[in-house]
Amino acid sequence: MSRPAPAASRRATTADQIKDYILTQGLRPGDVLPTETELCESLGVSRSSVREAIRTLSTLDIVEVRHGRGTFVGNMSLDAMVESLIFRGVLIPGDDLDALREVVEVRQALDMSMAQRIVDGMRGTTDPALHALVDEMVVSARKGETFPKQDRHFHAGLPRHVNNSLVGQLVTAFWDVHTAVMLRLGLSLPKDLEQAAQAHGDMLRAAEAGDVEAFRAAVVDHYAPLQRALDEAQPARRAHGGAAHGGGTGTGLAGSGAEATR
Repeated sequence: MSRPAPAASRRATTADQIKDYILTQGLRPGDVLPTETELCESLGVSRSSVREAIRTLSTLDIVEVRHGRGTFVGNMSLDAMVESLIFRGVLIPGDDLDALREVVEVRQALDMSMAQRIVDGMRGTTDPALHALVDEMVVSARKGETFPKQDRHFHAGLPRHVNNSLVGQLVTAFWDVHTAVMLRLGLSLPKDLEQAAQAHGDMLRAAEAGDVEAFRAAVVDHYAPLQRALDEAQPARRAHGGAAHGGGTGTGLAGSGAEATR
């Protein structure tokens, strides 16, 4: 006689069934799902199984529960991944800088891997919005001020010239992770803000000129101050056994870009 499936397995199966329903019905983000009762009847599962599955899918942004209105297909954002990576980056004292360096390397790898596509998409064009952001960065850098808002918008703007929405989401997600982890670890900002601001302009001009090698060189220049900041912080943190993390234990992104520049 076969044994009943473990509760966790049944919950996973119910969650999978709900995902299958979304796919087979061709539902899109924002579309409403059947009621809890209807899902129980349709899937042949208990009310508690549906509720647990909905909670699981909600944490992954696959569904969104709007109290008093129902359950809807979620936006499928990368927020859950971002939160997990932030937590990973601050979890183990002493290893935190290595985790942050890995995030920086992933960001640079994304920019490098999409260099040809971005240059092909922007060759012979002019993006006034991105130029305005670069101008604001340069002005702020000369004043010794950081420019997180402009920086984030710039990195989100470049991938829009590539027909790949996931790349844009990944670029923004890793920017958020990088910024939040750096703030929570209490690390000093790169000293050479002007180089960082100038590198953004070099990336933009190279892309519009169709020069992929110049674009890649500008990407390296862009991340150089970040790499130097990590190199300078590593010996000090090892000497003190890992600095205390920023206040609180939460990993939320609220205000994550308020004090950092990338």
